[in-house]
Amino acid sequence: MSDGRPFPIQSLLWSAVLVAVAAGSVYMAYELVVLPRRELQHQIREQKDAIVKLEQEKQRLEVYLTILKRTDRRARVEVLRQVKDHQGDLQTTIRFTETDSTGKPISASRELTLPGYEVYFDTMVIKFDDHFVEQSDPLKGQALMLFRRIFSSNQRPEDGVIIDKDGQAPEVYAQRQAPNEFEKEIWKRFWDLANDEKLAKEHGVRAIHGDAPYTHLEPDRVYEVLLRSTGEVIITPGTRLPAA
Repeated sequence: MSDGRPFPIQSLLWSAVLVAVAAGSVYMAYELVVLPRRELQHQIREQKDAIVKLEQEKQRLEVYLTILKRTDRRARVEVLRQVKDHQGDLQTTIRFTETDSTGKPISASRELTLPGYEVYFDTMVIKFDDHFVEQSDPLKGQALMLFRRIFSSNQRPEDGVIIDKDGQAPEVYAQRQAPNEFEKEIWKRFWDLANDEKLAKEHGVRAIHGDAPYTHLEPDRVYEVLLRSTGEVIITPGTRLPAA
């Protein structure tokens, strides 16, 4: 039963307006403050993660660049003379010497006379997976190379001068330290590894093949044949031999 007082419609309307304003304020605060703040925090986290990844990549590249500059095997090639024999054919005489990083000989020099002036340095190279090299793995942290033979373009490769023996760890490695069982096996099974992907993978081998860089030799010049840790075999440009 009504008591005769009017229903407070105006108060109800004002209450609804206030609720709507409050809801709108909350919504606007969420849209204009909370969401942008969350988005900013998300962007900051993403940027931090990106910075960490970039720093890791930078460190990896620095390690790799250091590795690229490292030479694991080198030989000095001195062109002692180039003369024509009595038949008029050019003969090139070189002195081949393996050296350490300071240029000090680590094996006996060999003098070779080859027909012509275009000379090949036939090698056998074993390259291991990059992560072994980057981590300086004691067994697989560097590429391995065998100087198989030296020959010129005027002769058959099989008639070249043998340097290291096939199937055996190169003597220069043995002089540094006795070959371990892994090295003995990998050289003994070189061509097996080269023709069996599964076997190569089990040994951590990324690539295994022959490599025979060559150059035109000139008299009174000295060149270097280098093996990078990553497996590249290169020949440096010739420099003039110091006067005797």
